Amino acid sequence: MRFQLLGPLSIAEGHDAVVLKPSKPSSLLAALLIHPDSVVSTGYLLRALWDEDQPATARAALQSCVLRLRRLFTKYGVTGNAIEAVPGGYRMNADADTLDLVRFRVLVREAHAAGDAEGELYRLKEALTLWQGPLLANVPSQMLHRDEVPGLTEERLRTLERACDIELALGRCRQVLVDLWEAARQHPGRERFAEQLIEALYRTGRQAEALSEYRAVKGRLKEELGIDPGPSLQRLELSILRGDDLGPSAVDRTAPPAGRAAPALMPPPGPQGPAAPAPVPPVPSFTGRSAERAAITARLTSGPPGPTVVVLSGAPGIGKTALALQTAHDAQDSFPGGVFVVSLTRQDGSSVTPAEALEGLPLPAAGGPRTLLVLDDVTSADQVRPLLPSVAGSAAIVTSRRGLAGLVATHGGSVYRLGTLEPAESHQLLTAALGSERVDAEPAAAQELARICGHFPLTLRIAAARLLTRPGLRIEDCVAWLADDLPARLSLADDPRMSVPHVFGRALHRLDPRCQQAFRQLGEHEGLLLPSHALGDSADAEEALEQLADAGLLEEGPPGPYRIHHLLKIYARRQAREWNQSQAATAPH
Repeated sequence: MRFQLLGPLSIAEGHDAVVLKPSKPSSLLAALLIHPDSVVSTGYLLRALWDEDQPATARAALQSCVLRLRRLFTKYGVTGNAIEAVPGGYRMNADADTLDLVRFRVLVREAHAAGDAEGELYRLKEALTLWQGPLLANVPSQMLHRDEVPGLTEERLRTLERACDIELALGRCRQVLVDLWEAARQHPGRERFAEQLIEALYRTGRQAEALSEYRAVKGRLKEELGIDPGPSLQRLELSILRGDDLGPSAVDRTAPPAGRAAPALMPPPGPQGPAAPAPVPPVPSFTGRSAERAAITARLTSGPPGPTVVVLSGAPGIGKTALALQTAHDAQDSFPGGVFVVSLTRQDGSSVTPAEALEGLPLPAAGGPRTLLVLDDVTSADQVRPLLPSVAGSAAIVTSRRGLAGLVATHGGSVYRLGTLEPAESHQLLTAALGSERVDAEPAAAQELARICGHFPLTLRIAAARLLTRPGLRIEDCVAWLADDLPARLSLADDPRMSVPHVFGRALHRLDPRCQQAFRQLGEHEGLLLPSHALGDSADAEEALEQLADAGLLEEGPPGPYRIHHLLKIYARRQAREWNQSQAATAPH
C-alpha cells in the first residue's frame, strides 16, 4: 500500500487507487503526510482540521479523527502502526515506497547528483510523473490549502523549470513546447516559463510568435501589476529583435552542462577568468557580403604562416560584428584551439582595458593549437595590440568603427571597409526576417523600406522588428511612418541600444568636441558629396574630415570628394539644429 498526496489524496495498491472522500480524517491524513516521519504537533493538526474556528472539544475530536483514520487504514489494508501517538502530537511513518512526496524528493535529489544532463532529465521527468492532478483537491482543510499547498506547488514548478531548461540545452525545443505552453498559461505570473516558451519558439524559427508572446506577457504585467518584464526577459526580446543566435542554452545559470560549451559571444571580460572556447553558430538571416566573406575565410584558413590579423571597419550599424561572427563560424574547423569572442566595449560605451580583456582569453603557449579571436568593437589600436595572438597559424578578426591604420602599420593584416548592402541583399535580409509571403505581398513597399533604411543591416533589422511585433501593419504604412521622422523613428522603444540615433550618437561622442562640431557643420552642407574644403581650407578642417572618415561617419576621399550617407546626413542636420537651439537658449539676452 502507498499513499498518494501529489494530486487528490488517495490510497493505492498496484495500479488501483481509491480517492478518499472529503472529510476531517482526510484533512488529518494530508496534514500528517505533508510532514512524513516528523512529529506533527497537536496545535498544527487542530488548525488543519478547524483552522482558527476550533470547537471547545477540539482535542477530543482530534483523537476521534485518529481512530476513524486507523479504521480507514484497516479497511484498505494498511497494516502496521502507520500513525504513532508521540509526546506533543502524532507521527506518520512513510518512505519512498509508501508516499509519493518522499519518492518525488528522492528523485529530485538524485537528479541534482547525476553527472550528466540526460541522467538528470530522466530522473526529473520520473519525479514529475508522480503529480496526478490538482493538489489535495479532495481535502477540505483551508489551512493546508493556504499554508502548505503553495510550497508543494513551488517544488513541482522548480522541477519543471529545471527539466525544461535541460530540454532547451539539449536542443529539444519542439518537444518541450507542449509543456511550456501549458505551464505558461497555467502560471502566468511566473516569468521563467514565459521566457522559456519565448526562447523555444524563437529557436524553432517562430520569431513572430515569440515576439507576440513577449508583448502579451509585457501587456499583462503592465495591466495587472504596473511593472515591466524582468531583465532576463527583456534581454531575450532584444536578442530576438536583433536576430541574434542565442548560442547553446545553458542547463544551469552558473556553468554549461557536461559535454556542452558555453555561448560563444561573451560579455566584456572581468575577474571570472579565461573563457572556454565554444562553437560559433551561424548568424541568423545573414545575407550579402559574399566576396568579403569568402576572402576573409580564405585568409584565415590559408594565410601566411605567422599570426593573421583581419580588420573590419565601417560606419556604425553597418554589420561588422555579424560578418565577423559569420566568418568565424565558416573558419572555426581550422582552429583546433577554439574560437574566443570578446566585446571590448561595455554596454555603457566605456572601453574594456587590455588587462581586463586578457583575463577572458587563454594564455598563449608556444607550439599550442591554433586559436581564433574575434575582438569586437575595438576603440583604438593600443587597446587591441596586447591581445593579438602570437602562436603561428592563429588569427584575430578585429571589428571597429575606426580604420585602425596604426594597428595595420605595426602588425600588418587585411582591412575590409564595409559599405551598405546592395538592394538585392537588403531584400534578402527583409525576406529572411519577415518571411517571403509578407515581402512578396508588397514588393514595391519592401524596396522603398530598404531605401529609406539606407541599406544598413541595423536599420533593416529595426524596421523588420517593428513589423514583426505588429503583424497587421502593412509595409507601406510602416514606410510612411518612418519617413516622417528619420532617423529618430528607426528605434525600438523597449531598448535604446536598438536605436539609430543612439548608435550614431555613441560613435559621435567618442570624438573630441572639435570633430563633433565639424560633423554638425556637415549637416548644413548641401548634398551628400563633400569636397575636401567642405569645412574650409585650414589644416584643422582637413584633419577633422579625416577623423570623421576614420570614425566611419564619412566615406571615401581624398583625392576624390568625401561622401556622407543620407541617414548620417539627416542625423548631422538634426544635431546641428539641436545644437543651435541649445546655444540660443543659453545665450545672454
